[in-house]
Parts: sequence; C-alpha cells; structure tokens
Amino acid sequence: MNAEQQIRQLREELREHNYNYYVLDNPTISDYDFDIKLKQLQTLETAHPEYYDANSPSLRVGGEVTKNFETIAHTYRMYSLDNSYSKEDLEDWEKRIKKMVDGAVQYTCELKYDGASMSLTYENGKLVRAVTRGDGFKGDNVTTNVKTIKSVPLQLQGDYPSKFEIRGEIVLPWEGFNAMNEERVATGEEPYRNPRNTASGSLKLQDSSETAKRPLECLLYSIKGERLGIATQFENLEKARSWGFKVPSIAKLANSIDEVLEFVNYWDIHRHDLPYETDGVVVKVNDLQQQEELGYTAKAPRWAMAYKFKAEQVSTVLHEITYQVGRTGAITPVANLEPVALAGTIVKRASLHNADQIAKLDIREGDTVYVEKGGEIIPKIMGVVPDKHRPSSTPTQYIDVCPECATPLTRTEGEAQHYCPNAEGCPPQIIGRIQHFISRKAMDIEGLGGETVALLVENGLITNYADLYTLTIEQVIPLERMAQKSAENMIHGIAASKDIPFERVLFALGIRYVGETVAKKLAKYTKHIDALIGASEEELIAIDEIGERIAQSVVSFFTSEKKILIIKRLKDYGVQLKISEEQLANQTNVLQGNAFVVSGVFEKVSRAELKKMIEDNGGKVSSSISAKTSFVVAGDKMGPSKRTKAEGLGVPIITEDDFLEMIG
Repeated sequence: MNAEQQIRQLREELREHNYNYYVLDNPTISDYDFDIKLKQLQTLETAHPEYYDANSPSLRVGGEVTKNFETIAHTYRMYSLDNSYSKEDLEDWEKRIKKMVDGAVQYTCELKYDGASMSLTYENGKLVRAVTRGDGFKGDNVTTNVKTIKSVPLQLQGDYPSKFEIRGEIVLPWEGFNAMNEERVATGEEPYRNPRNTASGSLKLQDSSETAKRPLECLLYSIKGERLGIATQFENLEKARSWGFKVPSIAKLANSIDEVLEFVNYWDIHRHDLPYETDGVVVKVNDLQQQEELGYTAKAPRWAMAYKFKAEQVSTVLHEITYQVGRTGAITPVANLEPVALAGTIVKRASLHNADQIAKLDIREGDTVYVEKGGEIIPKIMGVVPDKHRPSSTPTQYIDVCPECATPLTRTEGEAQHYCPNAEGCPPQIIGRIQHFISRKAMDIEGLGGETVALLVENGLITNYADLYTLTIEQVIPLERMAQKSAENMIHGIAASKDIPFERVLFALGIRYVGETVAKKLAKYTKHIDALIGASEEELIAIDEIGERIAQSVVSFFTSEKKILIIKRLKDYGVQLKISEEQLANQTNVLQGNAFVVSGVFEKVSRAELKKMIEDNGGKVSSSISAKTSFVVAGDKMGPSKRTKAEGLGVPIITEDDFLEMIG
C-alpha cells in the first residue's frame, strides 16, 4: 500500500471512529488506539504535503489563527421564532394555520436547545463554510473554529445532496461546562456564567486550537436547499442523521395540540435530566409544502412556534429606581437590584416598563420584589413579595422632567410611555440616534461601535449622523483607546457605508415606527428620498400595510428643517438615498394594484422566486384568498379548499406559465 492509499485509509477509519464516539455515543476503539492512528496520519501527511485535505481528521486539533472574522450573507435568512407560553397560545396558532392550509396538520416537536445558532454549508459532502446567525441576514465566518468540533462531520456519508445548508445549535454540555469551571476556580479565575454564552464566545476565539480544547457539540435540526426531495420536517431530521450529523432522537410527531402539550409537559419535568441546557420546545408544521404555503412574517416563520418553559423566578431587594432615555426620547424606568443569580446569569437591573406598571404593582424603592426573565432573556419585575414593603416607604412618584436635560416630559393620550421632547438637545437621544444609524441592520459601519459614538459626541466632533462623513483620521486618533490602525478602520468603514442600499439608509434615519420591513416598503414604492419627503399622509397610507400612525410619523419627521438639512448633507456625501439603477432595472409596475396568492409546487421557478417576481413587478403577495385577491397562481398539489374558495369568490386561477407570460 503506497502513502496516498495509507492516508486515505487512515482518514476513513478515523472519520468512522469519530462518528461512532461523538455522534452515536458508541465507541468501537480505545482512546489510546485512536491516538496512535491519528499520529500515524499526521506523520504521513507531514511527509506528503501533496495529499493535503482541508477536511482531514488530523486538523480537528485546530491551530489556525483568525484575527478578523469575515462577514458572510446567508443564502437563506435565519429567522427567529415566535414564542408561546400557554395552551391557549398554541391553540390560537393552530387556528391561524388551519385557515391558511388544506388537509390535516401534523406537528414535529423538538427540544429547543440553548446554544449558539449556526448554519453549515456542504458541497459534494464536504464542509465548506460555517456561519453564525448574526442578524439573520448575515453572520460571521467561523469555519476554522467549527471544524474543531468533533460532532460536526467534515465528510458526509450516504445519499447526501450535492449542495445544501443545515442549521443547528452549538452547545456546551453541562458536564463539560462544569469541568471547565472547576478548572478555572482551581486556578483562581472567575467561573463562566452559563453554557450558552460560553459556547458562543468559544466560536469567536482567534486561536482555533483553544476552541478545540472546549467540549462543544453541534445539534442539527433543519436542512435548507433547492429540490432536496425531502417532504417533511421529521424526514429532514432522519436524513440529516443518516448523513452523519448529530440529531437528537427526542423529536416526536404529534397529530394535535393536545399531543404537543403531552410532549411539552413531559420535558418541562425531565429537561433537568438532559446533558444540555434547554429552555423550551419548538413545534413545527411537519409537511414542508404546508410550511411553504404558510410562509413568513417579517420576523418569523408562520409554521413554527417556540413554547417556552415557565421562566425561573427569584426574589431580591429593589434598591433604587432610575430612568433611561432612549434615542426616540422614550423614558424607561429601571429597577436597580441587589445582585441575584437568575437562569445562569447575575441580574442587577430589570425593566419596570412604564408609569402605569409601577402604579399597578405599587412598586417602591426598598421593596423585596419577584424578578423573572421574560422568555428567560430579559429580566423583568413581576411584583412585590407580599408584606415586603419597607415600613417607611411611600408610593413611587414617576419623574416629570427628563433625567438628562431637565426638559418637562410629555405623554400622548393612549400611549403608555413618557417622552422627552428635546430631541436636538438631549445627549442620550443624540448619541442613541447615531448608534442606531451605525448599527448592523442599518449602515453597518465597521470599526465604529456605540462607545466610540458616545466619545465622538462628548468630544464635540459630531452632533448628528451626517457629521460622521466629515471625520478625519487626525480628528479621531486623540480619542481614548484609539490608535492609528483603529482610526483608519473607522474612517474606511464610514466611507464604505456610502454603498449601503436606500432601504437600509431609510431604516437608519431612525423615523419612529419605521422598522426594517416598513423601510423596505417605503423605499420600494417611493424609490427616492425626495418622493418620500414630498408624500402626503394620504399617499403614504395608500401603500400596502402603511397605516395612519406610520404615515403621520413619516410626514412629521420630514417637516423638520434640521432633518431636511441633514438629509441634504447625506446626499452630498454620496449616501444612497434612492433605489439603484440595477434594482430599478429589475422592477416594473406591470402588476401594480393586483394581489396574488401562490399555492402548490412549481417547476420552472421556486415559490420564493415567484413571490419575488410578483413584488418586483409591483404586485402584492397575500397568504390567504379573499375578495381582494386578484389572481391565484396554482402549481401542482394546490389544496382543494383553496381552489374551492377561489372559485366561490370568482378569483381567476392561473398557471405558472400564465403568470410568467403576464410579466413578459
């Protein structure tokens, strides 16, 4: 046997032993024998570099250093999940589903593991890329670190597709987490707070050999790709398992919400016996075609729901109530607490929401209060421990002037929050608006963070986001913790942001009620900032899903002469304030005024491509048929009840070819 054959054979043997040990939990070789084979492979690879393979088992030990993690756009967006907390929530969700899809609905129930979300891309059976969730649209390339995780297959087995993505969670099992903490305490270091944050931090270590030392695991649950030949979520899990991925076998099929709740109730009790941290159950519509029919909201799939286990609750003393000012001037009361351990972290502060909530719960400084993590993420005050008012306490008087600039607060009728109206002179509002402008989902300015923005404002270098484009390296170098290289990176990042598309610039402006989705709609329909500035409330309300409150806010924003001047400056500096020629070239108004429902399976284009074509040509995509529906585009396996409803309402049913002809 020659060297190449020996290398191939050892790699194959080590992959199989690795799979048996880390995925199946069923080792068929001793650790000593495994190490001997690994050393043999490493010796042969060193002697024969011409047979290098980036996915060799010998590279699991890491050693490559990554100083800056490249940002990569996800081919398929990584959505978050809507949460539910009761049987009623799940029943309401099921009612919405059954209005939108035909036939019986089955559910796949899976445990919701608390880790770092990850998307892995495989081509021809080899791992080519691992990207963090990031903001859902793009994340960090952490491939080098993920390759050190033994339960991530570097080479697949079986009948895998030529290219696909698979999503999962990188987790740190309790056993490994506790062992790491014992070691840290023994060396006099602070223990890690919880497995989730430790797992997430491990993926961003610059030296992959350090990541390799951490006992991370990867649990997979969702395959993404084109024409994969998979019909259900449960089959999705079985296929992934057969290709060599570590897929928990706990998942269960349910035929009703009652069966879903049986699964939930069982694991609410037994989750503490699991080797991993889990905070709930993910319930998914099992049929992938039904998932396609249901589609997505702006933030989450309609076909999935996270059921959160009851949050952990503790009691502690509320020492002081302070008030924060947000970028819109909204005032948030904050409870400053005696530090207390809660769901794996130390909680010192919690939101009190607004004046009405404080009055309703009669919360006072010095009280002993119940603290809970809403969805086990954001700490909040749930109430006062009975008979735990401090004897000398008096009811809390909500502030009536801004804690930052002393401007009298306002409160609009029907709104829960108080606001500071001094938008141009209140420091947290000025800093907050610029921090929003540079944020990842907005202008995504590399080399510039929130703390640096505050320093720039405090040092009088900027007073609004247009001022960013006048900064020079010489101006920013004197700032605290700023060096030549970091100053250059900041100025370069600001210049690069001039290429950010109009819809994200519009979101970055910070108009109240204009989030990412609304910004996209406004950009698409107005196409230019000047058209948006000149639009009346009536014209804006005529845009799909733009209501009176949003329209009023947009018109009010552009009545400010200061804001118009800032926008003129942004335009002069080269910021994108209109839709690009390339985008315009792919858009028409051929379908304007028409609403389409897309149903079934298509041959020439995917359902996602078809929906994009509708929107690019001025049409609207709806999820359910009504009297307002203009056309139903019907593919193979269109549900009979949808057809019956369309025919009953007299809505024309057209084929995929009819539609493609319609748009030319």
